[in-house]
Amino acid sequence: MSWSLPRAWVHPVGPGGVSRLLGMVVLALGAAGLVLAPFVGEAMFTRIWGIEPLTYVGAALVILGLAVTTLSYFVSELLRSRRQAADEETRFAERWTQVTQQYFDLFNHDLGRPLRRILGKEREIREQLQAMGAEVPPSVRELLDEIEEQTPSFRLMMSNMQVLIELETPITGKNLHAVEPVEVVRRIVDRYSLVAADASKQIVWWSEPTDFGIVYSDSSAIEHIVTNLVDNTVRYAESFAEIGLTRDENNFHIRVWDDGPGIAARYLPYLFDRGWTPEVARHEERTTSGLGLFIAHTLAKRYGGDLTVESITDPDPDHHTCFTVTLPLHTRPGRSSGEPVA
Repeated sequence: MSWSLPRAWVHPVGPGGVSRLLGMVVLALGAAGLVLAPFVGEAMFTRIWGIEPLTYVGAALVILGLAVTTLSYFVSELLRSRRQAADEETRFAERWTQVTQQYFDLFNHDLGRPLRRILGKEREIREQLQAMGAEVPPSVRELLDEIEEQTPSFRLMMSNMQVLIELETPITGKNLHAVEPVEVVRRIVDRYSLVAADASKQIVWWSEPTDFGIVYSDSSAIEHIVTNLVDNTVRYAESFAEIGLTRDENNFHIRVWDDGPGIAARYLPYLFDRGWTPEVARHEERTTSGLGLFIAHTLAKRYGGDLTVESITDPDPDHHTCFTVTLPLHTRPGRSSGEPVA
């Protein structure tokens, strides 16, 4: 027959286990002192009255050992209860976010179908008018242009709402996969080209190197960031907007530039604050929600990168605004840091 000490004695876990072990040792010493006092007291002190102080010491050690042991259990239980409450709160937040996300997905899907139909019908009307060769009244053309121009803004609004819900979720891991940034940027530019053209603005893009290749990142995050920047740029550019992609050994960069009037230096420190716009500082009615740049900056930071801005204001002839997204070239699992994704 074999026997072993309780696991908590042999392998105390954390400060509570150490305290309990210390308390048990002190308790054992005290009990031993009480038991041995009548036998060793006289030998230790050469007088019979020495038994009494040794008894007092033993009793004190017993009390101290009991106090330490009891306190250690109490502290451990308190810490465990707090951890349990924190875990439950996190689980509740995650469940609430999941439910909210599910309802939003349904809402987004139900709105997306009629939006696509409206846009399709608008383009059919354009084609039929062009085929007929008839003179299109300016009011009709303006109405069709307005439908076409507002579609990207509506999609961006829905996308931003979805991202805001996701940003409230505790980070459980980054969704990294092979991404081709050139194709992401191409889709965004195609989406906004008509809007820019209708406003007599030109939007171009380029990449260096031309064969930019694949990076290991999150395509959804990249698209959210760049879409918000391009939407902002097309709105404020005077006549020209440019998107450039570059990369170095550790990062890739997306530069969004426009020839707009620029942003005053006093506004730049607040530009990425949630819900902030220059109109807020001037107590004027806001023309935008102020969420686009906040989302872009937050996503860039969440994925280990950054979003910066530099601007020169009118009347300087070189007035412009330039946002630069920098994101790391994450290493694909199972590859060395210097080995490319593709």
